[in-house]
Amino acid sequence: MSRHLHRCFASTGTMFLWALFLVAMTATYLSVHSFVDSTSPRYFAASWGGLHWERQIRASASPRRRSAPGAPAGLSVLVTGAAGFVGAHCSLALRKRGDGVVGIDSFNSYYDPSLKKARRALLGSHGVFVVEGDINDGRLLAKLFDVVPFTHVLHLAAQAGVRYAMENPASYVHSNVAGLVSLLEACKDADPQPAVVWASSSSVYGLNDRVPFSEAHRTDHPASLYAATKKAGEEIAHTYNHIYGLSVTGLRFFTVYGPWGRPDMAYFSFTRNILQGKPITVYRGRDHVDLARDFTYIDDIVLGCLASLDTAGRSTGTGGKKRGPAPYRIFNLGNTSPVTVPTMVSILERYLRVKAKKSVVEMPGNGDVPYTHANISLAREQLGYKPTTSLEVGLKKFVRWYLNYYGYKYTTG
Repeated sequence: MSRHLHRCFASTGTMFLWALFLVAMTATYLSVHSFVDSTSPRYFAASWGGLHWERQIRASASPRRRSAPGAPAGLSVLVTGAAGFVGAHCSLALRKRGDGVVGIDSFNSYYDPSLKKARRALLGSHGVFVVEGDINDGRLLAKLFDVVPFTHVLHLAAQAGVRYAMENPASYVHSNVAGLVSLLEACKDADPQPAVVWASSSSVYGLNDRVPFSEAHRTDHPASLYAATKKAGEEIAHTYNHIYGLSVTGLRFFTVYGPWGRPDMAYFSFTRNILQGKPITVYRGRDHVDLARDFTYIDDIVLGCLASLDTAGRSTGTGGKKRGPAPYRIFNLGNTSPVTVPTMVSILERYLRVKAKKSVVEMPGNGDVPYTHANISLAREQLGYKPTTSLEVGLKKFVRWYLNYYGYKYTTG
């Protein structure tokens, strides 16, 4: 046997064949490795696609409203930023009234992703499926519109926060400008085109000093990059309405707060620090004037969002071509009752039963504005919008949720 093997390997022809075999194996390995490297971001790493995924999308998007004679049919809504604060609340409200809802969220790390995942779990328990993906992914958006003929899009995905823009300005352009364009491109190419309701911001009023802020006021003096990207979004949305016949409604939110809120918001971080015995920083404006905000409870915002969807009117385009004029609207959604930040802190102290350690300093030049105050007459007239929750009541509900969610042993009275 040894002599036979020796003769085989010693043979020039056999050695040549072995060499060819090894070269072919190496080439095959390198080819497959190159294919995987080049395509894995598109295919192997994708968290979406497939028959099971499509069935989940269709089931989640199916309206469940009972059809009564003359009653409006249920909506089928794509909610972007569905695992976010406002997105999760709106998705739940739509589902509870019988509309079809599919969410999309990137679950980025701007704040603790575990809170977003907990919101997704809450949505899942109510039959709302949330796709993990970026709204800049045109292939994903096209696939979603191919699987479901959405009647409406509620676009709430955005990079939020005024101060963070000084640390990571590119994230605001990526989400608030490029992301909006990607979404509107998908909407104008869809057949049928959905009506679009999206979240602008009260920040667009910028350096405007006329109060209360009205939709008729100028918004061309932004005080922060965040505000500038939202103002740019309003102009971009108007362009798509004008050229492609998309029905577009922009909503300028005023300091939204409540259970499941954003940890970067002042009321949320104040609550955390007060309970942990850490000092809180309270900013003052020039001449020692207290900052004031038009704090708006989440339930009131949700009612405004749903009313905007219900009254949006149809888009008029087909295949990216406009067939006629379509609605373009902008509304303030606020509480129209500004409260100073020190007053907000005193309410938290009372409900938490802990005295805050306050450090009062002058407001830095980081894009914040000294006050916000919404004129909501247009939303009241056209949407029937009527906020009912005071800051006292809203913070009590928030504190109760916070203590329960983070496992504190005592409850508020």
